[in-house]
Amino acid sequence: MLKLRPLDQKVPIFQQLTTEVSPVVLVNMFEVAEPDIPALLKAWEDDANWMKQQPGYISTQLHRGIAGSTAFLNYALWESVAHFRAAFTHPDFQSALEQYPSSAVASPHLFTRLAVPNLCVGP
Repeated sequence: MLKLRPLDQKVPIFQQLTTEVSPVVLVNMFEVAEPDIPALLKAWEDDANWMKQQPGYISTQLHRGIAGSTAFLNYALWESVAHFRAAFTHPDFQSALEQYPSSAVASPHLFTRLAVPNLCVGP
């Protein structure tokens, strides 16, 4: 089963789910033992295909650290926290977390875009 570890100890994902922000970016860091990488990728693929069917889902992309790293980073775009919350807390998604290898640890966190003049477009 997938273990969750907060990316930000002060504001963990379950606290973030109580807010109303639109749109949001999910950033999820995964750590896994080398032999469990195929199982992690299969579980993530199944979850991503399920999430893709949920209201408010926009897109996702998975990355792997280079040079033999066993760290993975996923980011996904959602129309709102409410849409992500409905998918993340859905019983089907929660039960699917059991498919992840026991060595897998995830650190999900929600973000919103910031405007920085001449560099970044804001909300």
